[in-house]
Amino acid sequence: MRREKFLAPSILAGNHAKLHDSLMLADQDGRKWIHLDIMDGHFVPNLSFGPQTVSDLRKSSSLFFDVHLMLQQPDRYIEPFIEAGADLISIHLEPEYDHSRALAKISAAGIQNGIVINPDTPAHSLLPYLEQVDLILFMTVNPGFGGQKFIYEVLSKAKEIDEIRKKENLNFLIEVDGGVNPEHVKSCLNAGVDILVAGTAYYKLDKLGRKHFADLFENAYLKDFL
Repeated sequence: MRREKFLAPSILAGNHAKLHDSLMLADQDGRKWIHLDIMDGHFVPNLSFGPQTVSDLRKSSSLFFDVHLMLQQPDRYIEPFIEAGADLISIHLEPEYDHSRALAKISAAGIQNGIVINPDTPAHSLLPYLEQVDLILFMTVNPGFGGQKFIYEVLSKAKEIDEIRKKENLNFLIEVDGGVNPEHVKSCLNAGVDILVAGTAYYKLDKLGRKHFADLFENAYLKDFL
């Protein structure tokens, strides 16, 4: 089954004094998803923004809001981000809390859920959640800051989970986030990736470059890319 592919710009790499402009740029480019990284300064060594910012951005766009909670206690903040207008909320596996209950809470609100693992977390730790999630996000850098080098080894984990997805006929999406450049597109496609999050590499390009980047991933099937 061929799943539709989306390049999701990460607004974290936009101009934080003009986040609305960064959102509108992605909208005007024809992107369908926008990735919003929420950082607490505890689980990751950086801070970003909270539900009020997401709510304010939501008023200006119908883009699919892919909200990634990089939080030590993500289960405590699910409701505020649901109310802010998230279309999907993904939570990390590494902190200690009731992951299954948190995922169920997201789904019960009528939006999509996802689970995330960092580069050093083994793929088999995801197995208990495969039938419960709408998306699995593999971090291809150690989370916290943009502009890091893409960790290719993570793609073997994505491929492993993709093979299970095919074998078990499951429908979750596979996403990668961190250090993604156009040069990584083919490897990501070959690993079964459906959603490509790109921050620094996306926002530093001009309009033609951004279109080319998105086309490489989203329209690869039209060009016999694989």
